Amino acid sequence: MPPSMPLPTVRRRRLGAELRRLRERTDLSATEAGARLGITQSRISNIEAGRYGVSADRLRALARTYDCSDESLVNALVAMTGERKRGWWEEYRELLPATLIDLTELEHHATALRVTQVVNIPGLLQTIEYARAIYREAVPTLLPHEIEHRVSHRIRRQAVLHREIPPPYESVIHEAALRMRFGGTEVAKSQLEHLISMSERENIKILVIPFGVSFPSTGGGIDYFHGPVPQLDTVALDVAYDGKLIDAPAQLERYLAMFDRMRTVALDPEASRSLIHDIAKAI
Repeated sequence: MPPSMPLPTVRRRRLGAELRRLRERTDLSATEAGARLGITQSRISNIEAGRYGVSADRLRALARTYDCSDESLVNALVAMTGERKRGWWEEYRELLPATLIDLTELEHHATALRVTQVVNIPGLLQTIEYARAIYREAVPTLLPHEIEHRVSHRIRRQAVLHREIPPPYESVIHEAALRMRFGGTEVAKSQLEHLISMSERENIKILVIPFGVSFPSTGGGIDYFHGPVPQLDTVALDVAYDGKLIDAPAQLERYLAMFDRMRTVALDPEASRSLIHDIAKAI
């Protein structure tokens, strides 16, 4: 029996999805597109599913066939074709849910990150002990080694904020998340102090929505990943519970609007930092 083909990465799946969108806008079937390029319908379908890679030259040929004149989009898609080496997160593929692997890959390639959270501190801003306490509350209950796999993965993800040229990171956090004492008083206090320290980094903006203010919410966390062009943005919802990735243009626009609404009712960075400090001091 031949070895099984590795699962396509989220980035390759997204590349294929964008090519499918371009094809469908021209009302071409996969068979018709393949005939114009001298390849089979199954080849087109496998590229669009992310199962097969595509060269830069082939991608540009597909874009011409699909009458795509958006050079910025084409260049961004071409940049996604040449990657052969898989990221460090692949070490965890057999240990963690696939959605967490996808999330990490999206973070790694994002040009900017936006996050909202109502009851937890965002993962990229968590301390080790806070992250461990969060995972101990998971349902169904995780075994000790499963908790440690998740904790180590979460902490390694945080390297994206400490690069030489890190992406801009903006987080809108509800006051409720600041007052939750996961892990007990000392863990919660240390987490808030870490949050204050991270908020002072040039690439990080933390905004707090105080109690008493209404705001739009899905009820869960939202991770918004900006791509090199707006068409390649992605939203991740409820990653802790199987999760869902969204890249349809209308839905992306909706989540951007939601994020902007939340930002307008949140405290500014200085006032947010002051509130976090007051809560930490009162613990």
